[in-house]
Amino acid sequence: MSSSDSISLSTSSSSESTESERSKGRQFDEEGTSSGVVTSGIPMETVREVREDPPEELAESNWLAKGGYGWVAADVRNPSSLFRWSRLLNSWLNCTLVISKGVSGDIVSLERVSAIDRVCHGQEGATEKFFYMYMCHFSQLHVRLSLDDFAMGELRTLNVAPTQLHLNSWAYLQAFRILCQSLYLKPTPYAFLYFYDTRPRRLATWLSLISRPSISRLDAFSQSFKHFKDGYFKVVVKEGGRSHFLNADGSTKFPFSWTSNPSWYKDMGMDELSASDKEVVEILLKFVDKLPTKGLVRVYNSVHPIIDIEGLMAQSGKKNLALFQTLRKEMAAKAKAAGKTDVPNLQESVVEVHVHGGTKRKAELPPRPGKGKDVKKVRAALLGTGSVSGAGSVSGEKGPKSRLIELPEISVRKDISITLPDTIVNSIDGMNANHLVRIMVEFGSKALTEQGEEATTTSHLCTSLKP
Repeated sequence: MSSSDSISLSTSSSSESTESERSKGRQFDEEGTSSGVVTSGIPMETVREVREDPPEELAESNWLAKGGYGWVAADVRNPSSLFRWSRLLNSWLNCTLVISKGVSGDIVSLERVSAIDRVCHGQEGATEKFFYMYMCHFSQLHVRLSLDDFAMGELRTLNVAPTQLHLNSWAYLQAFRILCQSLYLKPTPYAFLYFYDTRPRRLATWLSLISRPSISRLDAFSQSFKHFKDGYFKVVVKEGGRSHFLNADGSTKFPFSWTSNPSWYKDMGMDELSASDKEVVEILLKFVDKLPTKGLVRVYNSVHPIIDIEGLMAQSGKKNLALFQTLRKEMAAKAKAAGKTDVPNLQESVVEVHVHGGTKRKAELPPRPGKGKDVKKVRAALLGTGSVSGAGSVSGEKGPKSRLIELPEISVRKDISITLPDTIVNSIDGMNANHLVRIMVEFGSKALTEQGEEATTTSHLCTSLKP
């Protein structure tokens, strides 16, 4: 058994166990009749999990540490990666989507990190070009490889590697992209940076984007990415991925390694923007209330993005929703007139949706000529044409060719009873219909909380239900 063997116990002995009890526990092991520990005189089963890590991975612990990175803050250069063990990386990759839809998995190789490598280290001794990424990029922020022109352009403009931009700032970037795409706008690095400032520190650390208070249209993203510092791995560019990440001359399209001089931006003016950048900025400035960054990031994991975005707009204020719907129609007509076909309309999921257990249902969703898919007919497509009045081809006429969307498998139990306090029941009875709809939208969105967040409490519900 290697030094990295781990032992997990189904129950542990009490600190107050007597010496005779510990002797009994040793006797069980020595005689071979049982393998376990003893709690209060009762032998308990011991479960041993033997980690068979490759010898070369174990030997790396004796390597000399790399030097020359005193320009990097200690909390960046000290943490080693959890993914120094190939089995851990492979296990994580088996349940996490990393590659974009329609992109070949051969463009990169996702590899473990050696025991002495750190996230801020450069390409010393590497035979192939690579960069680091955090697992939170993919599991919580829904970043996918290859990176698009907007993300690579932002990293190049800020002069930072992917792991050098703080994860909260990545959230702003993701939210900005999805907001622009929903309005048929092309996100650009300078249009994005118009809303933010940067203040690089003397010792290199994660670069944070600082919202300009009176200008930013995305609310503060204050999520705590716990234990992200040691969750990084290598993304090695393979021959098939050179065009995705490298220029024709072999240079990288963005910094692959940490830099000591990230770009400084402060109060960017309109006169510094191109005509196309100004258009993006001026349209987004029309929104009165700030939009929810976390909610927009979650849209990447949605099977019907545009509907969820409209729900977020409704939560942030009626004016925002009305403006969004008006702008979307205007920009759609403008994009069509200009012949733009490279701007997504978000009628389909933005990234491949991962469903726990791997089960998905395919629902036929007939398109409406010139209007996209009729989302209102999802119920008819799922439950049958007879379940919704007027839905489906009841007349027998053959409709247009069906398209497919994927919906998560949902199981509903009928043996669950819900009891509400009288105060909540009375509040519901006394509220008007419009207020009730707003509450339903709000809590419908909060049901999509990320793993680890606490459920909404009854007291919170009581407060929200007050007319």
